[in-house]
Amino acid sequence: MKEIIRNESNLKETDVTEVVKRVKLLITNSKKEILLGYSHSDYQFPGGHVEKGENLVQTIKREIKEETGIVLNHLNINPFAKMISYYKDWPEKGKNRKMEIYYYELKTDEKPNLNNTEYTESEKDGNFELRYIPVNDVEEELKENVQKYGDKKGITKEMLEILNLYKSLN
Repeated sequence: MKEIIRNESNLKETDVTEVVKRVKLLITNSKKEILLGYSHSDYQFPGGHVEKGENLVQTIKREIKEETGIVLNHLNINPFAKMISYYKDWPEKGKNRKMEIYYYELKTDEKPNLNNTEYTESEKDGNFELRYIPVNDVEEELKENVQKYGDKKGITKEMLEILNLYKSLN
């Protein structure tokens, strides 16, 4: 597994006051398309926060069901990348967050079941939708979206980095 570390503030582990773990899943199909979420004018990989008492695979199963309606019964996958980012004074002054994001890949031709999704209020407010984009076109689509709407949270920059890593491994 490739590990990517971002620590622009040069925080030490002892400076960290909060650790947040997330999982993200690159879902591809036999047509060489990738399934992305789109909300609030931003693309994203399906996934989310690890909740108390969950392991990474349980989180993937829950998040994929919530966002795509796909129920993953048997899942034997490992992350191909882990991004660790340190944020000084985030989410407020005096708090320093360490964010660990584990990236997995799932190849499936199972289609999303929108009748089985459970979107958050933020996703509903942002008109969350799922879009299949050809893997060869996804970088251009992300860059065009940034030119039109910006990259307020740095999500696109992160996605492009992970996509390039993913392509180099496959």
